[in-house]
Amino acid sequence: MAYIAGVDVGNNTTEVAIAEVNQQGKVSFLSSAIVRTVGIKGTIQNAIGVIFALDTALKPLALQRKHLSLILLNEATPVIGDVAMETITETIITESAMIGHNPSTPGGQGLGVGTTIALDSLASAVRGQKWILVMPETVDFREAAARINEFMAEGKEIVGAIIRNDDGVLIHNRLLRPIPIVDEVEHIDRVPLGMPAAVEVAPPGRTIEKLSNPYDIATIFNLDSEETRRIVPVARALMGIRSAVVIKTPKGDIQERRIPAGKLVLIGKNQKAQVQVEEGAEAIMARTEEISPLVEIQAEPGTNVGGMFEQVRKVMAELTDQPVQQISVRDILAVDTFKPQRVLGALAGEYTLGNAVGLAAMVETHKLPMQRLASKIEDEILVSCAVGGVEAEMAVRGALTTPGTSPPLAILDLGGGSTDAALISEDGMIQSIHLAGAGEMVTLLIDTELGLEDKELSEDIKRYPLARVESLLHIRHEDGSVQFFEKALDPKFFGRLAIVTDTGLLPLDAKVTLEQVIAVRRQAKRKVFVSNALRALKRVAPAGNIRLIHFVVLVGGSALDFEIPKMVTDALSEYGVVTGRANVRGTEGPRNAVATGLILAHEEKRAA
Repeated sequence: MAYIAGVDVGNNTTEVAIAEVNQQGKVSFLSSAIVRTVGIKGTIQNAIGVIFALDTALKPLALQRKHLSLILLNEATPVIGDVAMETITETIITESAMIGHNPSTPGGQGLGVGTTIALDSLASAVRGQKWILVMPETVDFREAAARINEFMAEGKEIVGAIIRNDDGVLIHNRLLRPIPIVDEVEHIDRVPLGMPAAVEVAPPGRTIEKLSNPYDIATIFNLDSEETRRIVPVARALMGIRSAVVIKTPKGDIQERRIPAGKLVLIGKNQKAQVQVEEGAEAIMARTEEISPLVEIQAEPGTNVGGMFEQVRKVMAELTDQPVQQISVRDILAVDTFKPQRVLGALAGEYTLGNAVGLAAMVETHKLPMQRLASKIEDEILVSCAVGGVEAEMAVRGALTTPGTSPPLAILDLGGGSTDAALISEDGMIQSIHLAGAGEMVTLLIDTELGLEDKELSEDIKRYPLARVESLLHIRHEDGSVQFFEKALDPKFFGRLAIVTDTGLLPLDAKVTLEQVIAVRRQAKRKVFVSNALRALKRVAPAGNIRLIHFVVLVGGSALDFEIPKMVTDALSEYGVVTGRANVRGTEGPRNAVATGLILAHEEKRAA
């Protein structure tokens, strides 16, 4: 009798299965465990997570590490996702300073066009000219309103105000004549004085119209066609907000720096091709399919995509102790997306959405890194450790423990870094493929498109549905259903969006709408998982025809998602394919397929 452990090191999680094998070779599974992966998949750092997972699985069995006869690891291929900008990475606009944000309480409404002037300079301001007042935080709202009224009574035309404090409504309510007021401007000291400016505040529930349109800005500031072209990022950055300021600063100070997106060189077994990144994801993936099977993908040096590839190769070289020259990118998934670009020259950190191509790159590593990990684990816990087999093939064997399944069968392993597919024929022959792009790519797209710059929050948005907190005693879920609570919610949730996690509500602080988040989340999942599922199955299907596959079983962490399985099932139903989530060993659901398959494959091999 021997105890064997199967270990599946994934991009996000490490899974373990413990089995007892008797003298006749009969395998009985005893326990399983799942922990977070430590470090990038396929590197020495994984050892910490593997050992912790083993201890977790052994604990309920009252066994220790020394009782294990063998530990089997999956053959892992690291995948790194990144976003390469499509055309312009940085546009520096110094001719137009702007403030465009959503202060909770702007004052007044309408459009005011005039020249910026400090409050202290108003006494000497000439009549007959329109002025936009710039007010520091040291001025109290009562004093501010009194002085504005005083100057208005003298016949000075004040048409708008830019203020530091959150006093817009308080000042507006005390004025003799209403003017648009933008408040909560953090960098009030950076607002240039004596310059033509426009202030716009929209009515409640509406967004600004003039300063978000480049042609209206051109009309206000008498811009020519070239200047109008340059103001487009400013106008785009001001779309969808309630208040804004645009200030025209001296000419001759415009800089634009453009870094080209670059091109990819696709090297296949029989042919080679080039594709420009700015042609978009569809063109890149079409060329990739034409050239496949791919041997390597290279990127043009000195370009955006070149920098991304170089970074990916450098990181992997450091982690695997291999020369950079030996690291090659073997597969990519390209996805069209939007990336917020900072508009330098803005006074409140505004951004404009620029077209981007998201790329998940799969790095080719030899068996060596996993062998090094196996040796490290052996040294640490003094138990024999070996690399068991290719991930997708092991996943098939694990998936076949799902009640009601038998060959021929295809599996889709929807993981964190890669999407794997494998097809097992009636005679037991397995064909598999390992493709870049999965859960981490979805998280990256959500983070990028919503401009969150918070991977943990983006991960929660990906994994859980949303709700709007309509009162302290009830919420409305994104599907329209209402849930009531016996105990009042924390007041910080009132009127806000929340993520409905397993442990309770998590406030969503980003300035985004419910509809926007749902659209971005679903689109990201479709772009990555649906397209990759079809791409992977075509590679393993007989004659590349998905219709010749009758049954597909979904395994992997992303198969537990509340939306992805339905999306993949809907896409495959068009091909007449029966699709469903695995239930590995009848107990584990779609998880633990690879860890289970490693043990079964090892015993099959030993028996043979």
